[in-house]
Amino acid sequence: MDNLIAKIYGSPKTVFNTKDIALIWEETNKNNLKSKISYYVKNKDLIRLKNGVFVKDKNYNRQELATSIYTPSYISFETVLRENGIIFQHYDTIFVAGELSKNILVDGQKISFRKIKEVVIYNPLGIINKTNYSTAIRERAFLDMIYLFPQYYFDNLHSIDWQKCFEIAEIYQNKKLIERLKKYQKDAQ
Repeated sequence: MDNLIAKIYGSPKTVFNTKDIALIWEETNKNNLKSKISYYVKNKDLIRLKNGVFVKDKNYNRQELATSIYTPSYISFETVLRENGIIFQHYDTIFVAGELSKNILVDGQKISFRKIKEVVIYNPLGIINKTNYSTAIRERAFLDMIYLFPQYYFDNLHSIDWQKCFEIAEIYQNKKLIERLKKYQKDAQ
């Protein structure tokens, strides 16, 4: 295995966009980068999932994939709420907060991007940085949800830390969100 592909395989990341590969290979010439990537895709050393998104093999992290397509972004909404037992419905889709709204299908995985305003996206409050992607804590995901869907029904709000919600809610700079948060808190008690 040559040095360039060894650098990719030596990375803890499982999903790479073109910028990631350029940084790992220290390649600044776009044409050289494109031809090198094409070479490794043809040789099956890299798998192209979609334009500009690559994996080493099929054992990649699907949440890492979701946040690698458009940046900045983080896992949120139903994905986090279901993982934390706040909603019980199962979704095959991975829900992502980002700067645009778009539904895509990559390698059989449905990914739904929901637009959140920039001031929120860039604020790290309530975001956990996992090994190769970011995800909202349950309170941030809850706030993202009621920010975009004011009447959303939640199955179980007992694990919500309301104090933490009110702290995080300030980043949305939205009085109606605070009102909704107070109503959900009252209904949950």
